[in-house]
Amino acid sequence: MAAALEDPSLERHFNGHRDTVTGMDFSPNMTQLASGSMDSCLMVWNFKPKMRAYRFVGHKDAVLSTCFSPSGHLVASASRDKTVRLWIPSVKGESTVFKAHTATVRSVDFSSDGQTLLTASDDKTIKLWTVHRQKFLFSLTKHMNWVRCAKFSPDNRLVVSGSDDKTVRLWDRQSKDCVHTFYETGGFINNCQFHPSGTCIATACTDGSVKVFDIRMNKLLQNYVAHSASVNSLSFHASGNYLLSGSDDATLKIYDLAEGRIFYTLHGHQGPVTAVAFSKNGEYFGSGGSDQQVFAWKTNFDQADFHEGSKKKSRDVSPPTVSDIPPRIKTTRSKSPKRGAVTNGYSSDHDRTDDIMTVGSERTRSDNREREHGYTSSRADREDYDTQSITQPLEAKSLPPQLTQFMETIAGQLDILTQTVSLLEQRLTMTENKLRECLDNQQKITLQVRPTD
Repeated sequence: MAAALEDPSLERHFNGHRDTVTGMDFSPNMTQLASGSMDSCLMVWNFKPKMRAYRFVGHKDAVLSTCFSPSGHLVASASRDKTVRLWIPSVKGESTVFKAHTATVRSVDFSSDGQTLLTASDDKTIKLWTVHRQKFLFSLTKHMNWVRCAKFSPDNRLVVSGSDDKTVRLWDRQSKDCVHTFYETGGFINNCQFHPSGTCIATACTDGSVKVFDIRMNKLLQNYVAHSASVNSLSFHASGNYLLSGSDDATLKIYDLAEGRIFYTLHGHQGPVTAVAFSKNGEYFGSGGSDQQVFAWKTNFDQADFHEGSKKKSRDVSPPTVSDIPPRIKTTRSKSPKRGAVTNGYSSDHDRTDDIMTVGSERTRSDNREREHGYTSSRADREDYDTQSITQPLEAKSLPPQLTQFMETIAGQLDILTQTVSLLEQRLTMTENKLRECLDNQQKITLQVRPTD
């Protein structure tokens, strides 16, 4: 019997961040959801009943991107403090930290085999690293402005990157060359994602548009002028038939790519939606916003893609709207709420801030800033944390004009230094390759001479 299709439903509500949510990712086995925030913390929310959420403290500035490894045994976080951390998502909270760039790290991604890390930064570079020992491999340097996002293709052969220079670049991982550039005439590129098939990419722009490009023919396939404000985040459904976006206009939109139209518009966040993500199997999707809330939604509408014999319902041209009551406002229901349903803004007791275990503390962080492991304390020095997060913005606002001008000059000089470092890295990589070739040739010559002797 064909499964009856339903609208998306808000299943879980997680409350614990102290600032805007910047990124999120589901674990492969759907037991955890990781989210990063401007509050400098990484949260790992457990879906199992009566299990506490974990707050990982270690970064010294905002966490801007999070990503689970394909095995689910590691979570990577990228930060404004110029570092990347690899966490074990358990109560111990063990982590390894390495300085990845000379400026803010805005994006981090795992290759599908879990062996390589990809990072993108405000220093205008994209870098690849080994997950084991975090060994630097090489840089990709063609962008002329901040790189907001970089992602591996499903087969790991390509890399896509989006930048404030209004370009989306495709890179060949083997040759390290930029094989194609898409130019954006409107806004800046906030986010880019590979289609599960690896044949298309999607981009999110500050002008409110969402575009889908065919990378085989290098042409624009679909252009959705969907949002009334900047689009911040994108995610493809596992089936490849749907695309999810979150925007500053406080809405999420779901696109039916096969029919080329907006499928759903969802409300619920009280402010900009800054992060969205489908789960690996497509059964759920998550959203986070400037209201500090993390929502987990049940997809429901995708049953036609996973149930043989079911048929997608025809819908009106105008997309339906799913409206959820904002947090802490009573939800009216005609039926008794199921387990995990939202009531008074909470889905269950452990979704509240009270039941969060903080891993690491501010004092531990300051005493061990040179260490590459640790932050395993089970308590948080919350008073120190709150004081620091409040006083830093106030100090920034009170800067005199002369100091501001001086800092801008320094920033310009640092920009030049960043370009110089990037060039030196390229030359060093070329020198290493030539040295390796020379050694290989010398070894071959030696092997040829020995039989003659």
